[in-house]
Amino acid sequence: MSIVHETITLERHYDATPERVFQAFASPEAKAQWFPSAPDGWTFRPGEFEFREGGLETSASGPPGGELYHNTTRYHDIVPNRRIIYSYEMARGDQRISVSMQSVDLFAESGGTRLVLTDQGAYLDGLDNASNRRRGLEPQLDQLAKAVLAGSLQEGAS
Repeated sequence: MSIVHETITLERHYDATPERVFQAFASPEAKAQWFPSAPDGWTFRPGEFEFREGGLETSASGPPGGELYHNTTRYHDIVPNRRIIYSYEMARGDQRISVSMQSVDLFAESGGTRLVLTDQGAYLDGLDNASNRRRGLEPQLDQLAKAVLAGSLQEGAS
């Protein structure tokens, strides 16, 4: 039984307002445009979506005919258009593989938004690692860029 702790920090600049980027996290319709960015052919099953402090979000995804990966997220701190802090656990089938705390900070900058995502992971028993997590997070942030630029997100809606 082992735990490996690692912190990942990713930054992106989006040519959209902080309100627009925040909205991409705040509603199930908006979030569905960019999360998850699963590999081609993978299935995605949304579950609960309560974007509020204390709220729960659940989903599952996996390869065709393969074991599902389950994501259970609890929101802890939400400051509209500024920050989101949540913890989440990932499980493969019924076995927990990691538990993480993640923060998303949004800063108005250069006619757009600088997003700073910090993921503090506890990877369990060699079943997951920071490299895998980074490979999942980077495409999500790329998909987020496409969603906020697509013009279909409404500022201030939730």
